[in-house]
Amino acid sequence: MNVLTNKNIILGVSGSIAAYKSPDIVRRLQDLGAEVRVILTASGAQFITELSLQTISKNPVYHNLWDQQAELSMGHIALAKWADVILIAPASANTIANIVSGMADDLLANTILASNCPIFIAPAMNQQMYAADSVQKNLNTLSGRDVHIIPPEYGTQACGDIGDGRLPQPDIIAQQVAKVFNSGKLNGKKVLITLGATIEAIDPVRYLSNHSSGKMGMALADACIEAGAKTTLVYGNINAKLNPKARTIPANSAEKMYQVVMDNIADQDIFIACGAVSDYAVKNIAKNKIKKSDQTLTLTFYPTKDILKSVCQLKSKPLCIGFAAETQNLVKNAKNKLKNKGCDAIILNDVSRPDWGFKSDTNEVLFLTQKSSIKITQNSKQKLGREIVKIIAKNFL
Repeated sequence: MNVLTNKNIILGVSGSIAAYKSPDIVRRLQDLGAEVRVILTASGAQFITELSLQTISKNPVYHNLWDQQAELSMGHIALAKWADVILIAPASANTIANIVSGMADDLLANTILASNCPIFIAPAMNQQMYAADSVQKNLNTLSGRDVHIIPPEYGTQACGDIGDGRLPQPDIIAQQVAKVFNSGKLNGKKVLITLGATIEAIDPVRYLSNHSSGKMGMALADACIEAGAKTTLVYGNINAKLNPKARTIPANSAEKMYQVVMDNIADQDIFIACGAVSDYAVKNIAKNKIKKSDQTLTLTFYPTKDILKSVCQLKSKPLCIGFAAETQNLVKNAKNKLKNKGCDAIILNDVSRPDWGFKSDTNEVLFLTQKSSIKITQNSKQKLGREIVKIIAKNFL
């Protein structure tokens, strides 16, 4: 898997002669697996056509803040939520100044203000402009706000001057962006994650299960792999593509998942119980299909083994993170689970909401420990996975 697979990148193209490199930047980002959407400023459109960027990106090019065809006529909000990274290349002196001052006079500026994702700035301008005190002060200000600055190169410029100010080659820019997803926060760590729904047989045809798709668990796995962890996935019934960089072990039933986890937990540093494990299984599974009749059917259930609690009770247990999928008394139930299981943290999500949770590509969670709670507001599960890894690394490692 390429380092930018499943990553959404907005490329902002502002007014610079270096905009001719923008289609190639799109291509290089795509080569690394990214989905790219372009925002073209009015000044940028003086140097590169919308058609060329649309053809290469295979997506519409965005430029109109007041586009009535955009989602709820608020395209900047939709774009900001969609993006994992915003890259401005080339970034003109004017665009840089606008970002510093918090201007909101075009689509690109509004999208930046509405986003909480990493931002990359690749300045491109005349060498004397780049050296100006105001430009350098603005770049230092952005750097202080954790904006990533991709320094320009030294060389001959379009105007004939020689000096710093040339936009780096597109492959260098793409590699710089890719580095943000290789944080190294979990370098050397081993992580075991359960994900997906378990299936408990009733007869050879029917079974009991739940609505879990495995998407949240897979997003966590992707984030752990990005952060450098050696990741093992124990998965049930899922509707998510497994990361080929992970070690994967299928385990459809609660009993099978329990056994696989306990067989593989010994040398793990972190255990994340994201799987939706059935609390009960059918006591007497029918050998043949149960035929429909007019009689009431009674099934007897027995409680399944508690995977998270069992891992938490190990003498040499890993860091244990559980999930609490709740529909009522959310925080109370999650805190009870945190205490009763003996785990280090519980990630609470409200699965009664129709707009996130089970089967959705978005979620909103509360990261709970005995001493703190951190809310991660609604966003893509991929972004939530990265935020959860950041919290784990910061608070426990």
